[in-house]
Amino acid sequence: MLSTDESLLAQRWELLLPHRERLYRLARLRLTGHQDAEDCVQEALLRAANHRDLDAERVGPFLTSVTLRLCVDVYRRRERTRRFLYQHAFAPDTASGPEEAACAAAEGAWMLQQVQRLEGREREVILARIEGTSTREAAGRLGISIKAAEGAFTRARARLRRWHGASLTGG
Repeated sequence: MLSTDESLLAQRWELLLPHRERLYRLARLRLTGHQDAEDCVQEALLRAANHRDLDAERVGPFLTSVTLRLCVDVYRRRERTRRFLYQHAFAPDTASGPEEAACAAAEGAWMLQQVQRLEGREREVILARIEGTSTREAAGRLGISIKAAEGAFTRARARLRRWHGASLTGG
């Protein structure tokens, strides 16, 4: 037999889950990656499930609003990362001449494109590390174990190295 809290939680999820597919379509129209859209929907559902004063009459609009805001957050995070990569990770001011500066800027743009090709945890962990956070901090922010974050970071670096090597050899 379910306790009162478990029963209320089950009722809450019965109220929320019918909106899942609609929210996914909404997020997918705004985001390029399946994983990002799925993450936004899951986060919106969790926020609604934990919202104390959720009005059953306004669940749909509430979920829509939260999902759209989470999509905007994804774009803002990407833009911050792009700026960070251009300003810090591939700083042209370390080059000794205009040719080196141009090459460093081109390599930075290429690397950003490759990072965006990564999916899921690999992309999230590598972006967190690029921003200067530790693996431990990235794991905490993403709600995963440190070992999972380390593994995702290692796989992402290996994948980026392979892609870089292939781009140099034309393969």
